[in-house]
Amino acid sequence: MKRSLTLAAAIAFLMAPAAAQTPQMPGNIPPGLVAPLAPENIPPGTYEVLTKETLVRYTVNHEGFSEFWGTFPGATGTLTIDPKAIGATKLDVKIPIWMVETTNRELNGELFSDEFFDAENYPWMHFVSTDVTQTGPRTAKVTGNLTMHNVTRPVVLNVVFNGAGINPLVPEKELLTLGFNAVGEVKRSDFGLGKYVPIVGDETTITISAEFSKK
Repeated sequence: MKRSLTLAAAIAFLMAPAAAQTPQMPGNIPPGLVAPLAPENIPPGTYEVLTKETLVRYTVNHEGFSEFWGTFPGATGTLTIDPKAIGATKLDVKIPIWMVETTNRELNGELFSDEFFDAENYPWMHFVSTDVTQTGPRTAKVTGNLTMHNVTRPVVLNVVFNGAGINPLVPEKELLTLGFNAVGEVKRSDFGLGKYVPIVGDETTITISAEFSKK
């Protein structure tokens, strides 16, 4: 009976909507790898997205049978932050539509086309924060406007601060780096991207892993 209950609990967790889950800090970080810097001790200023270390993933339900994932690399932008004035934080990030990746070349081409993202005419997604509210010692709710496919809609991201410190791969550069995870949800039909709804899910979970370095 105990084994059955444990299995049932695991299945229930895996079936929970991704948007309802709080993004987690990455685990198994070797001690001493990152010189720890508490959130309240982050130097105020403007930080740039580390493009190669930042990834946006989207997830939709596929015909009720599975989850389908795709990724958007290539993000650029800035984060202006002061730990003593979290409410004044500003986030401005652009993501290139033409870099969408599904590992399926045929599907990539369909997403680029005017049947979906129409990347030739609308090559960027653009998120600009409008409000940041601290919800815990290492968490915040970031509200902003997402523009995609020439449509702008409000989006809320639940954000977790992972850590900060000098980048250990290039310590000689003294590159102060901040890391965050975030999760949010949008309806793709709100952006004029409703093809195949409801056979392919409308609700789209956005999962972000991001790093920023001090300018």
